[in-house]
Amino acid sequence: MAENPAYPVGLRLTGRKVVVLGGGQVAQRRLPALIAAGADILLVSPEATPSVEAMADAGEITWERRPYATGDLADAWYALIATSDTEANTAASAEAETHRVWCVRSDDADQATAWTPATGHSEGVTVAVLTTDARGRDPRHTAAIRDAVVEGLRDGTLVAPHHRTRTAGVALVGGGPGDPDLITVRGRRLLAEADVVIADRLGPRDLLAELPPHVEVIDAAKIPYGRFMAQEAINNALIEHAKQGKAVVRLKGGDPYVFGRGMEELHALAEAGIPCTVVPGISSSISVPGAAGIPVTHRGVAHEFTVVSGHVAPDDERSLVDWPSLAKLTGTLVILMGVDKIGKIAETLVAHGKPADTPVALVQEGTTAAQRRVDATLATVGETVVREDVKPPAVIVIGAVVGVGPQTSA
Repeated sequence: MAENPAYPVGLRLTGRKVVVLGGGQVAQRRLPALIAAGADILLVSPEATPSVEAMADAGEITWERRPYATGDLADAWYALIATSDTEANTAASAEAETHRVWCVRSDDADQATAWTPATGHSEGVTVAVLTTDARGRDPRHTAAIRDAVVEGLRDGTLVAPHHRTRTAGVALVGGGPGDPDLITVRGRRLLAEADVVIADRLGPRDLLAELPPHVEVIDAAKIPYGRFMAQEAINNALIEHAKQGKAVVRLKGGDPYVFGRGMEELHALAEAGIPCTVVPGISSSISVPGAAGIPVTHRGVAHEFTVVSGHVAPDDERSLVDWPSLAKLTGTLVILMGVDKIGKIAETLVAHGKPADTPVALVQEGTTAAQRRVDATLATVGETVVREDVKPPAVIVIGAVVGVGPQTSA
C-alpha cells in the first residue's frame, strides 16, 4: 500500500497506444475520455457492452474479441485493466510493471501504478480530484469535490481572475422563463464574467443580485433614447460598452430569438464590427406550460404545437399571423405577449371554426414564486382575464392539452 501521495500529472495520449482490458461498465465509463484524448485504443475482451461495441463499430477503438494474452501491453503507453478475471488482471498488472507502462487496475487500486481521478470540465479547464493515498479512497467523496468545483466554475459562483487581456464583445444570453435556476450553465458563467449587463424586464432578476459589485447593471427599459427608438438605443449601448473593451452581456428573457429581437441586435453588432456570442435560453413557450402541468404535446391528444405572438390584434393591419389557418389546427396553440388581446384572439379563432369550449390556460409569472394559473375556454377567456386580473407576463395555452395534467386553476 502506498505511503506517499500520488503525483498528479496530465497525460498527452494523442496517437499513442492505450490498451484497455475488459469491455464492461468500467471500460464504458472510461473509454470516452480516452477517445477524446486522441489515444490509439486497443480493446482486448471477449465481450463488450452495447455502448462499447458501438464505439468499435464507429471506428473509435480497435476491438480484439479475445481474453488478455501476455505481450498485449508491450508497446502501450497506458493501460486500463478492468476484466472480471482476477488472475488475468494480476498477470496484466505484472506485465505493465515489467514494461514500465502506467496502468489503472479497477479491481485492486493498491496493485495499480496509476489512479484515475474524478474529472470534470468547464470552458477549457479540466478539474481532477485524487485522494492522498489508497487507504482513504472514497470515489463518492472525490466525485463530490469534483462536482462542487465544476459546478462553481460553470454557474459562476467560483470565479478565478482572468490574468489575460479580455476581448471586447457582447453575449446575447437567453435567461430563461424567470426562475434563476433555469438559465443555462454557459449563460450563468458569462454573467459572472461580465463587466456590463444590460437586462430586460423579463429576464431572471434574481441573478442580478448575485453579480459582483463592480458589474454595471443597466435596465434596458430605462435607457434614455431621445430621438432614437428604444431598440436603437439598446443597440447603441451594447456597441458603446463593447468598444470600451468591456465584456457585455445582454440578458434577455426566454430565448434571444423567440420574440426577443436578438437578431436585430446581432445585426447591429455585426455592422459595428463587434464580436457576438449567442447563448440560447429556455423558451417560456414550452417551459412555462410545463411548469404549470401542461405538456404542449401529448400522445393521442396533440401531435404539434404552434407558437405565435399576440402583441398585435388579429384585425390589426400589422399582424403577420394567419389566424384563420390556426383555427383549423388540431394541435396546441401557445400565445406569448397576448394577455390584453386574448379576447379578440379568442373571438377570431371561434369565428373561423375553433370550438368555443376549447380549453384555455393562462400562466402568469411562470416558473417564479408568483406563478399563477387561470383556466377558461375560448368562450370565456376574455371576461376571465378581466375578472381574475391576469397581468403580463403570461403564457396562454389553447387546446386539449390544457386538461391533460392536474388542474391548478386560481
